[in-house]
Amino acid sequence: MILDDILVKTREDVKERESKFSMDWLGRSLAFNSRAPRDVYSFLTSTADEPFRIIAEVKKASPSRGVIREDFDPVAIAQGYERGGANAISILTEPHFFQGNLDYLAEIRRYVGIPLLRKDFIVTKYQLLEALVYGADFVLLIAAALSKGELKELLNYTRHLGMEALVEIHDKSELTKAIYAGADIIGINHRNLQTFEMNMNLSYDLMPLIPNGKIIVAESGIYEHGQLADLNQAGVDAFLVGESLMRQDNVEEALQKLKNG
Repeated sequence: MILDDILVKTREDVKERESKFSMDWLGRSLAFNSRAPRDVYSFLTSTADEPFRIIAEVKKASPSRGVIREDFDPVAIAQGYERGGANAISILTEPHFFQGNLDYLAEIRRYVGIPLLRKDFIVTKYQLLEALVYGADFVLLIAAALSKGELKELLNYTRHLGMEALVEIHDKSELTKAIYAGADIIGINHRNLQTFEMNMNLSYDLMPLIPNGKIIVAESGIYEHGQLADLNQAGVDAFLVGESLMRQDNVEEALQKLKNG
């Protein structure tokens, strides 16, 4: 299963990085970083004035699609997203399967003013501290990759560091896990991370089970304005959109068209 392969490689990478730069070393580096993480809630909560909140993704490749964008300039893409009306930017930092890089996060942080999401397969506190050091405001925690206890522990540590987490789910059992952990931002991924099959009805199936007061994010398979309108009417606040934007020559115009119709 692809998720299992990614997690094995992720743990190997973290072990290697931690042997070079310890958590203590990372923590000390924060003394030179005066930037506090942004409060992401106001950026992701749907309002009457701005019902469709977009987390636009900087992503070069994926295991299911291969290379999505050959002319890949992460900073230029992120700036285009910000001009196009993105409310936050998701940055893939997983190197082996998505051709991401943690440095993209730091580079983009210098040039955009909206919140940044570190999108990776986070399984340790070390990765959370890395995310803060490199400029993330919130992180992705994938329920399928973590036990109930691990998810709660990592979410608590994320908040201890001043960040927030988008907790991603794909079924009822993972939703139960997310609620137990105390997730306030819940992402419903229409793509199954084990099989990569898509179920575009999943948000409609799971939303009635989510307690009131949570920010709901629809992920994967979003490519046209009508989907935003339908899902928002059903209760979705924000939309994580990657591949459909990354395939466009002009991401600024593509995002404006998606968001405004």
